[in-house]
Amino acid sequence: DQYIEEAEAQGFKIKYVIETHLHADFVSGHRELAARTGAEIVFGKEAGATFPHRAVEDGDEIGIGKVVLRILETPGHTPESISVLVTEAEMGEEGKRGTGKEKVGDAGKDACAPQKVLTGDTLFVGDVGRPDLAGGKGYTPAMMAAMMYDTLHNKILKLNDETEVFPAHGAGSMCGKNMSKETSSTIGEQKKFNYALQPMSKDEFVRMMTADLPESPAYFPEDAEINRTGAPSLADVPPLAGLTPEQIAALLETQTDGLRYIVIDVRAAVEFGAGHLPASINIGLGGQFAIWAGTLIPMGTPIVIVSESEEKAREAVTRLARVGHESVKGYLVGGIAAWDDAGLEVATVPQISVDELSRLDNDEPELQILDVRRSAEYDSGHVPRAQTVPLLSLQQRVASLSIDPAKPTAVICAGGYRSSAATSILQQHGFSSLLNVTGGTSAWIAAGHPVEVPAPK
Repeated sequence: DQYIEEAEAQGFKIKYVIETHLHADFVSGHRELAARTGAEIVFGKEAGATFPHRAVEDGDEIGIGKVVLRILETPGHTPESISVLVTEAEMGEEGKRGTGKEKVGDAGKDACAPQKVLTGDTLFVGDVGRPDLAGGKGYTPAMMAAMMYDTLHNKILKLNDETEVFPAHGAGSMCGKNMSKETSSTIGEQKKFNYALQPMSKDEFVRMMTADLPESPAYFPEDAEINRTGAPSLADVPPLAGLTPEQIAALLETQTDGLRYIVIDVRAAVEFGAGHLPASINIGLGGQFAIWAGTLIPMGTPIVIVSESEEKAREAVTRLARVGHESVKGYLVGGIAAWDDAGLEVATVPQISVDELSRLDNDEPELQILDVRRSAEYDSGHVPRAQTVPLLSLQQRVASLSIDPAKPTAVICAGGYRSSAATSILQQHGFSSLLNVTGGTSAWIAAGHPVEVPAPK
């Protein structure tokens, strides 16, 4: 809808939907957008997409007005990755310029050298794409990293230093390790400041790119395959049903296709902590909701939503569909108040400030502290004595944690979002005295409390 509305506001027609690769973190709407606009879908020829599309390769060009889009095959993040060179120039009557087969290395000699490059997940501002997300396609991370090295040195770095770089993601995506918050840069700037573009041999690059890779969510390969075949329209997602507390209580005692129902509470951590269904998991709409829902909940799991309103529940359904979850049974009408009024059990998780955590750490000898940030975040500085298990793997590792479910346990992340999700998981595993630290490690550091950094390995 946003693409269509923007095009109409500008008086434009959407002619092409260009996918730089088979995205793993989200289900893409390329088929639906093409169906609604008559646009042609464009993929790199190695994608093997199974729906009607234009398969492009090195040097292919697409003309849009006075703009020429030239395709570069840039494997490394995935085998089928492409980047798009953008040049504004007068067009021939065929909507093409030149043969379309000029070498990128000649760009510096070309009067019509590209002004911009849309790099997808190949080159980010401050990083390059992870090489380990194509494992299901028969490639090892080392193989993909070697491809990335060749792509960068034989194609991307041969562009003029002034060429503007526009990647597909900024900070927060799991498709890289060190992405900047900036949304654009230049080739020259990246040569200076991007760690992955510094002079090194291919072997050194491969070792660097395959070391200490963060764990990737289990749903990534599934979403990539959905994108290869093309997702159905969001209009085909079943309508949202309103459910009573009694209906939900009954559903939680049943299974669908061998899978038990799960309740996703999409409210903020404070509201969740004040009262929630004991069996629920807190993934707030205010954060990276879709990514964490895809990460923490297996595909196909039947889902019930708890929210402040029907409007928020509908938003959750749409955002769940964007990662492939299309199995929402309904939402709790009347919210947690209706559940409480029905005389059903309500669970709580007290929320504490970082100052309260500091006081408890001094006064409560049995207090346990669990940091659920990623390993790199934890290693950059954490609350003293805090143990670490990233939220991504908490569900799988909770049984082997060296902490006592009966003792008070404070859970902390960067700001309080992931830690609230973690408390809801721990609660399901019998932890009876949980505390969620609001503001997280960011607030802890800002308040001047001591920070511990692991000894160098």
